[in-house]
Amino acid sequence: MQQDIIDLKIQEFEAACRRRGLPVTVQRRSILEAVLHRDDHPTADELYDEVKGRIPTISRTTVYRVLETLVELQVIRRVNHPGATARYDGRTTRHHHLICMRCNKIMDFDSEALDKLPMPRGKPQGFKIGDYSVHFLGTCPDCLKVKRQ
Repeated sequence: MQQDIIDLKIQEFEAACRRRGLPVTVQRRSILEAVLHRDDHPTADELYDEVKGRIPTISRTTVYRVLETLVELQVIRRVNHPGATARYDGRTTRHHHLICMRCNKIMDFDSEALDKLPMPRGKPQGFKIGDYSVHFLGTCPDCLKVKRQ
């Protein structure tokens, strides 16, 4: 993610904290920055390992709680699929994902055609739809290489 976008996301985060009466803690800011500087959709444990280098006293539980707070504040998104560990994405604008069913790698996939899919009208089955993303399941290039060898 570009630095100017990261700076804007941090400003959004600080404003969201002020609106909710939440303190902007070093832990929250560090974890958000860790998510924003990565494009590999890290797990909570990967983020814990990264942030622990900067904040040695941080606990795994704190990382999990902060990630949930950041999702609630809508400054990051949780990305998950059945049978896999939740991952986190700093990119909150509409985009889609390619998900490897072998190694669980998640990659961003931009598609103007998918972005233009019409939203369903009304509330299908009483469900109010706010946005959408499409996940394609398959095999990543790295796993395909291993298969060929």
